[in-house]
Parts: sequence; structure tokens; C-alpha cells
Amino acid sequence: MIIDPVFEPGTRKELGSQVFTAEAIIDFARRFDPQRFHVDPEAAKDSIFGGLCASGWHTAATWMKLNLASNAIEAERARAEGRSLPEYGPSPGFRNLRWFKPVYAGDEIFYSRTIRGTRPLNSRPGWSILELTSEACDKDGELVMSFDSAALIKFPVAGGDTA
Repeated sequence: MIIDPVFEPGTRKELGSQVFTAEAIIDFARRFDPQRFHVDPEAAKDSIFGGLCASGWHTAATWMKLNLASNAIEAERARAEGRSLPEYGPSPGFRNLRWFKPVYAGDEIFYSRTIRGTRPLNSRPGWSILELTSEACDKDGELVMSFDSAALIKFPVAGGDTA
């Protein structure tokens, strides 16, 4: 039984934003995705993108950074209010990852996640699968990235213990 309205289906959480600087784009790409349109501003001008743009993996990793920061803030708030916290487990994965448009140097990207639902796991009593849709949009509200994901979660039961 879900006792926290934060996990009700349809609940959307704004995770914050990130400005993608040229320096950050190049630094990330040199380490993880060294394609010319991510690491060389001059070469990027002659690419299909027409300019330096962030790796899609950079935009996805930024979602995770902001998601964890949001979770830490929510956990602190719950502790201050005396609410019990769910226990998170691993994720079985994600699907439908799409990058709709490039993120250029100087773009500010806004991140969110929306609860799609939860379902109990028969194989792990007390645990559920939490299903999410996550998005990233530019300053005009246009979608630049989205994906669906899942995570194991053990909700607290009345009285403060996890089920």
C-alpha cells in the first residue's frame, strides 16, 4: 500500500535545470563520447548539427544527477517531518530513450520525472516496481530527451517500518 502521495500515478516532479557550457560539453565528451561534434567546436560547424552540442549521454547523466539531488532534498524533508522513507533498490533498466533535438553550448535544459505507476513484485514480497517517465526540455518547452525507467522500491508501512 502506498502511503506517500509523492508516488501516486501522474505525480510530476520538476528536478531542476542545467546550463550546458562549451567547457562542460567538451569535458564530458572527451571522457565518454569523443565524437567531433562534441569535442571540437570548429569541426562541429561542419557537422550535421552545425555547432558544438552535448552528447546525449551527457543530457541523460545530468538527469540522474538532478534526480538524485531531488531525492536527497525529499529525504531530508521527510526526515524533518518525521515521515518514513521508502527503500530504493536497483533498476531493472530503461527503455524508449530518445534524443529529439541537440543541446547546444549555452542551452538551459529543464528536467522532470512523472510517476506512471507501481506494481507489487510477487518474487520479492514487500517490494514493488516503480515505473517512471522522465523528460528534458529546452527553454521553449520543446522536448530534447525522454525515457521510461523502472526501479525497485519498498514502501514504508504504517508505523514507520518498510513492508
